[in-house]
Amino acid sequence: MTKSETSSSEAADKVAIRELIENWVLWRDAGNWERFRTVWHDDGRMNATWFQGTFEEFIRVSREGWEHGVNILHSLGGITIDIVRDRAISQTKMFIFQRARVHDVLVDVTCTGRFYDFLAKREGKWGIVLRQPIYEKDRMDPVDPSATLRLDKQLLESFPEGYRHLAYLQANIGYKVKPDMPGLKGHEVEALYAKGREWLS
Repeated sequence: MTKSETSSSEAADKVAIRELIENWVLWRDAGNWERFRTVWHDDGRMNATWFQGTFEEFIRVSREGWEHGVNILHSLGGITIDIVRDRAISQTKMFIFQRARVHDVLVDVTCTGRFYDFLAKREGKWGIVLRQPIYEKDRMDPVDPSATLRLDKQLLESFPEGYRHLAYLQANIGYKVKPDMPGLKGHEVEALYAKGREWLS
């Protein structure tokens, strides 16, 4: 394969991966579970503050939450993709938006971070093998600006800085929140980067 052909092939792969990442958000947030299933490989796994497991189990619990009024939405920003042969690591800027009641006050939590994805090309098709979000910072706001919200400061500060408001909300509505997810800095995110380098090597 010539240098030009290699460049063209990689460009096509990056377009396919970007489309896959965008489909993840659109189909998941729309509750289009059958199409959402197609962005994963059979061994695909999902990690989040409130869930860690196979993509099929993630679909099941997400669908149950959807049917019971759990309100979690996503938005995407820029993306960078590193490809080595049939493997790739993509990082995509993202926002997570979740609405729920906290201490009888309806609130919105906004969390910004990155989707850090391990991808593989199998039988000509790219798919997600592992999605690991990186949580950078978040905030909580009452939907009604005139409402008074008082949080338990000790509980809030027991969660990592990058997703403490999101964790507070999720714990408040009954989820068990993982306490050591990667953030902007620190051991957890450095270990994730090392795992990404290993995946590409």
